[in-house]
Amino acid sequence: MTQLKGYVNTEYLQTVGEFISNLKQRSYTLMQIHPGQTILDVGCGPASDTIQLAHLVGQVGKVFGVDHDQNMIDEAEKCAEIAGVSGWVKHKCADSGSLPFETNTFDACRSERVFQHLLDPEQTLSEMIRVTKVGGRVAVLDTDWSSFSIDTPEVDIERRLARVNAERVLNNGYSGRQLYRLFKRQELTDITIEIHPLVVTDYTFARQCAVLDEIEYIALTEYSFTDQEIQRWHTYLEQADVSGTFFGSINQVMAVGRKPR
Repeated sequence: MTQLKGYVNTEYLQTVGEFISNLKQRSYTLMQIHPGQTILDVGCGPASDTIQLAHLVGQVGKVFGVDHDQNMIDEAEKCAEIAGVSGWVKHKCADSGSLPFETNTFDACRSERVFQHLLDPEQTLSEMIRVTKVGGRVAVLDTDWSSFSIDTPEVDIERRLARVNAERVLNNGYSGRQLYRLFKRQELTDITIEIHPLVVTDYTFARQCAVLDEIEYIALTEYSFTDQEIQRWHTYLEQADVSGTFFGSINQVMAVGRKPR
């Protein structure tokens, strides 16, 4: 399968998923999930959340996950089988902008770090609302890459690289800060917005999670960055790593709303 813009592999999803496990749990809480409910996870990846959701709804409930990548779906089905929840957890390859479910099917619906990859996130949100039952909750957790920050005296280089990531590496790098507007335009009620800052002090981990290798390559080959600039950037970050002073941060935005009656 051709990799789409912003594509990340299973290993990446698992690594970042573990890092934000508390935010996953927070999304489940805000969705007010109960045993026996039917839940949808949009952009399910390799069953990162559907297996956890399966334990919340129990065998009398149902969990569905959708993803555009058939390889992810195949992996998700295997993981559900190994976890012993395949009897009430199913995964489908589908376009998030045209979900293959009837209107008013799910008690709650969620999406996590998916909107940053979408060209038309509002269409996906509209579909999530459509397939959610009246009165049900829709939860979206996404990244505001404009808040991506690394401590360095090379502020100009750092800010320019942040824009390369938000505007070139990703389809919708400013997705997190857009959620309130999207939820209001879709006329969801009881909207809750939470900001969750993430702090990283491990340089190697930060390079992996922020795909710095890819950002720097694109900056050099497609933008007006010089080898000298990237070298200065590297030199300081490597020095910070050695001295134990590396620091990076970014905001995750959680939006939850209720489908109006």
